[in-house]
Amino acid sequence: MAYYGKCIEIVIEQLDKFKPDKDNPEQFLERASASLQQVLSTQKLAFVLEVLSGCLEYRKLLTIVVDAFYVRDGYLCLWADYSLFQVICYLAMFQMDELGFQLFCSIIKSQPVGKTCKFLRFFFNPLNLCSWIKDEWSLIYETAHVKENWIDPLMRWQPEVQELINQLEGVPMDQMPLLKTKAKVTEPKEFKLTIPRPRAITMPEPVPTVAKTKHVPQSTYQEPRKQQLLQMIKRYNRRKAEELLLRANMEELRCAMPRLRRDPQAQQQQQQEQQQSPPRIQRTPSLTFYKPNNLPVKLNTATILREGALYQRQVEKELQRVDKLVDGAGDFSEFLEWQKKMQAKDLEEQLAAGECRRLQGKLSHEEAILARQNLRQENKQKADQKKEETAELMLQCAERRLQEEKSMKELVEQVIEAQKNVKVAQMKLVKGRQQIVQEVMEESRELLQRSTEAAKEEQRQRCKLIAQLRALETQPTRKDKLVDLTQIPGYGLEGEMSVVELRERLALLKDTQKREKEEKRDQIIQGKRAKSRKLHNTMEQISLCRAAMGRTAALRWEEKKAQAASLGTPSRDERVLELQRRMEERAAERRRQTAQLQEPSPRVMRPQMRAQAEAQHWLEMDRTSGTPDGTRVKSVGADTPTQGLAFGVRIPARLPVDHQKIGTLGQSPVGVINDRGA
Repeated sequence: MAYYGKCIEIVIEQLDKFKPDKDNPEQFLERASASLQQVLSTQKLAFVLEVLSGCLEYRKLLTIVVDAFYVRDGYLCLWADYSLFQVICYLAMFQMDELGFQLFCSIIKSQPVGKTCKFLRFFFNPLNLCSWIKDEWSLIYETAHVKENWIDPLMRWQPEVQELINQLEGVPMDQMPLLKTKAKVTEPKEFKLTIPRPRAITMPEPVPTVAKTKHVPQSTYQEPRKQQLLQMIKRYNRRKAEELLLRANMEELRCAMPRLRRDPQAQQQQQQEQQQSPPRIQRTPSLTFYKPNNLPVKLNTATILREGALYQRQVEKELQRVDKLVDGAGDFSEFLEWQKKMQAKDLEEQLAAGECRRLQGKLSHEEAILARQNLRQENKQKADQKKEETAELMLQCAERRLQEEKSMKELVEQVIEAQKNVKVAQMKLVKGRQQIVQEVMEESRELLQRSTEAAKEEQRQRCKLIAQLRALETQPTRKDKLVDLTQIPGYGLEGEMSVVELRERLALLKDTQKREKEEKRDQIIQGKRAKSRKLHNTMEQISLCRAAMGRTAALRWEEKKAQAASLGTPSRDERVLELQRRMEERAAERRRQTAQLQEPSPRVMRPQMRAQAEAQHWLEMDRTSGTPDGTRVKSVGADTPTQGLAFGVRIPARLPVDHQKIGTLGQSPVGVINDRGA
């Protein structure tokens, strides 16, 4: 036991000296063999070098197990024993069959029993060996190799190792054989020290009791009733406004809407009647909005006082005006008459401006019809040009497609060549990642070592501080001094008093402050009541003044309506006459263009034989077909029958074709013209 125990200590010492980031394993073994060759015999040196080289060669496998042991079961073990656990793990994995179980037991017994038993129980646990240890080792070596060479042998030795662990845990520490037997062993004796007094148990602090909170009332999550009522009124007003807007949109600008065509004689008679009769004013229906009931609106104090002061000032001004009239001041009757005349004049100007706007609308309608006819001719020319351009674009598109197909073939060939080099790049990437993983593992190991050293240093400082605190606790303390609360200290100061007297005076002062507080509260309540009475009186005055002003406004509105109804027709204005003249000119020009369009245009012979056959077919159909009254039906909307079918409208063939009527019918879904009217 002593022989192998010394060899294991030498191996642990050498492993502690090895630094993976700086030392090379081969050079390190050469230096270690050179230094140990003079100290150890040949047999011991061979055993030490074999174990040391195996630990360095399979360092990754051993590190996985030892690190997991420190994380799971060995978190109370010292990091100084890291190399010891590596050596035990190596002997169990690679040297168990060569050394034999008896020799392995002697090596284990030569080391600290508690640490070795804990590590062997963790390492030879079947659940750990067959699960995560096997998976981690399989990431480094092949799974079959790991299972055949390491996992299966360890599982075979597991029952015997378990018996060894039970045997070692059952043997007390006093009966364990010593590593080195000496003739005389020093027996320590206890010091005869006085037993320190036990530490006084302090009274626990009372747990503060928190007042029970009240439940949140349900009204917090509900909308106030007044708010709901206001929202309902708002929705009703919005609905009414939308209805009025829809009605206004349907009824506005009647002068600009297209009307039914009548006979020229009837149109001339109607225009003469309109010119002879005075112009009328087209009044729009008055918009009536929803008037809600008198809902109670909560006003604040500032609003009430401000409105009350406003009405008070108005009343004072009215009283001053009455006093001046009593004293003989002038009246404003002449000024009011002049004001009414000026208002009537302004109203006449407004009516004339409205008539101008109506005529401008008609004029814009006539100009729009002329512009539409010109636009139709321009669109025909643009359509022909567009067809030629599309033909050229189709040719260019075909050439571009051929070029794109060629470029795509070249791109496919390039991609096939690039795929051949993917495997080489993947191998390089895997090697680079493995190197990065090794570097990261080494850096993490260094950080763990530094953290363990810092933890040791911190533990050492804590032990020193605890020793100092315990030394301070053992020092004797003075006894408490009795205090008489009824005795004056006697420092010679003015107004000295005892604690009892001080408490009595404080109690009297609290009673006085409480009494003053209650008196102040009564004064505040009285002031609030007086203020509320004043606000109530002000609200009554405001309601009276509002009612009076409402009646006055209603009378004034009725007077305005009566005055507007009593006004005559607006006077003839130069702008109105000028607009009428321009409108007549535009109408005559439009009729002239319509008459020109009605003249039959010569047929354009089409080069396509298929189009000519189709046109001839439709002409024969028109000649043979007819209406029940004997009239023939002709297509409307274009010169050829095939174009007229797009509108779905037919007219008798014996009537002259009106192109303007045809355009109007083409805009509507269905239009039918009979023999009796256009």
